Amino acid sequence: MIWREIEKLPRDFGPSAVTIGNFDGVHAGHRKIMLRLVAVAREHGWTSCVLTFEPHPMVLVAPARAPKLITTLDQRCALMEDLGVEQILILPFTQEIARLTPEEFVQQTLVDRLHARAVLVGENFRFGHRAAGNTSVLAQLGEKYGYITEVIPAVEARHCTVSSTEVRRRLESGDVSAVNRLLCRPYSLEGHVVRGHGVGSRQTVPTLNLATSAELLPARGVYITRTYDLNSPREWPSISNIGYRPTFGGGEDQLSIETFLLAQLDGGGPEEIRVEFLRRVREERKFESPEALKQQILRDVGRAQTYFRRVKTH
Repeated sequence: MIWREIEKLPRDFGPSAVTIGNFDGVHAGHRKIMLRLVAVAREHGWTSCVLTFEPHPMVLVAPARAPKLITTLDQRCALMEDLGVEQILILPFTQEIARLTPEEFVQQTLVDRLHARAVLVGENFRFGHRAAGNTSVLAQLGEKYGYITEVIPAVEARHCTVSSTEVRRRLESGDVSAVNRLLCRPYSLEGHVVRGHGVGSRQTVPTLNLATSAELLPARGVYITRTYDLNSPREWPSISNIGYRPTFGGGEDQLSIETFLLAQLDGGGPEEIRVEFLRRVREERKFESPEALKQQILRDVGRAQTYFRRVKTH
């Protein structure tokens, strides 16, 4: 269940095992924390609860350094529920919350409202006014207020520590294969299918144009993808281009996400889709003519078809 106001929590909420954080991306490190959270809660007959924030605290504390988010709030909640989390509290991050001392935050939120019996966090966890609290402070307050504290070690993958910052860095470079290993799932974008300029269907190949509210996109280029209809069980192997359509004179204010399906589209076009990014094929570039672009797209299609055949045989 998802709670968006702490005041609406029932007074008999819990007892609970709680983890706290932004959890942007719900990557491998977050997954490790949440799976342990669910296990601890089940072992003791407690409620598993995630306490997260909206907006990201940096938006309020240091707007210039606030990161572009990997996942929307709804995506984060869905991913956490898929891991078995029972309760999610979305705490509006306000100046009032930002001014709480570590002990005030623990007493007012974790103890009085969530009735925490266990609090699980990552190694770099900080909390309270000016991030004065760390895992040691959390544990000391646990001894005072009657909850156990468990610090979950970070996850290492491909010679790096998994973090939201690392996921963002890899995503902005277009290395979606690495991103998917850090997330333990394919990175995806979702939204409505919108009408394009019509140039592609007339001069190259027809595509689905995705409008998304995502803050962070992979680097410009062509990707092997898989596309899902959010309103039916349909799915298709596909290739997608993120860019400005330079062959057709697209400007910097005309970024588009175009997807070409590699299988037949039966039953009419989808209204909402999710596009999973599997592998980068090449950078976006300007071609001499629409025909030259079409020939390159057909070569890209061939590479994608080879990829999907190999995946199917493994």
